[in-house]
Amino acid sequence: MDLFSHPCPCCDRQDVRIHTRYKTQTHGPRTIYHCPACDLYYSETFATPIAGLTTPLSRITSVLTARSEGLGLNATARTFKVSKKSVIDWESRLGALKPTLLLYALLHEFIHQEIEGDELYTKVDKNVEPSASEGWTIVLMERGSRFLWELHCGQKDQQLFEQALTCLAEVIEKTGSISLLTDGERRYGNLLFEICHDVIRSGRPGRPPKRLPKGVRVRLKNKGSKKRSGRRRKKYQDPVPEHPETEHTVENKDIHANHVEAFNASLRRRNSAFRRKTNTYAKSRQDLQRTLDVYWLVHNFVRAHFTTKIIPAVKLGLLDVGLSWLQLLTIRYVV
Repeated sequence: MDLFSHPCPCCDRQDVRIHTRYKTQTHGPRTIYHCPACDLYYSETFATPIAGLTTPLSRITSVLTARSEGLGLNATARTFKVSKKSVIDWESRLGALKPTLLLYALLHEFIHQEIEGDELYTKVDKNVEPSASEGWTIVLMERGSRFLWELHCGQKDQQLFEQALTCLAEVIEKTGSISLLTDGERRYGNLLFEICHDVIRSGRPGRPPKRLPKGVRVRLKNKGSKKRSGRRRKKYQDPVPEHPETEHTVENKDIHANHVEAFNASLRRRNSAFRRKTNTYAKSRQDLQRTLDVYWLVHNFVRAHFTTKIIPAVKLGLLDVGLSWLQLLTIRYVV
């Protein structure tokens, strides 16, 4: 899968011809391609985030950069003298690239990954009880590279966790050995066990037991020392049964979600919808998810991480070098 190729949108043919070049008023030269098989003519910006836009790309990138650094929607509109509808439109166009780049990431094979899972909370629309809010955001981060596999918001219910762990199940298929480490929340392990499990047939009579796939480990660190039924819960647990051929050794000091907690603090600085002591929270779940999709793209493919000093997609081995804003805006959507 080539992110920057221009195949025919009709037959997906790669050996297309350059038909002509033309010069735009604000974007410089552009190319028109011709597919001899379909006799189709199309521009190099077809099905990209900048298709049909006349605003200079330098202005669009400046606005999106400011938004990804924590500037609120209204403040961005005032600062750059642009309408809020334009900012929302540019963010929606860019955020629509997330399925394409996630698919690109899932085409790679990985030897070992350590995934940290955690949730953070913000208000959406109205100041309601946290249990009724749609501002809960699930984060699944690869520990070594800080690559975000999942960044999705909604009400903290079964459906939200299932969506995140369905994505993780796809990552498991591409990874030889994977560890999922969480703080306190047991639904990660339980739902992952339901979504992807193997039946171990030992030849003994009775129903064969279910186990996690080979190479998959789930570890839980219980916060505090709450008592249930007169006894304390274990601080470090493996909440679901694992495959007998899986290496079960995970040091207790490594069972934590500290890197995700640090990311949560960073997200509260860089996304105005997550700031605690202001009223700049998102007006709907769709608006919040739009900003999270843009943040997912910038964090994984554009911005070097503060700790590793390397772009997460490069650290994970997906790319040789990070993407520029111009490259990101010229990637074609995959349907």
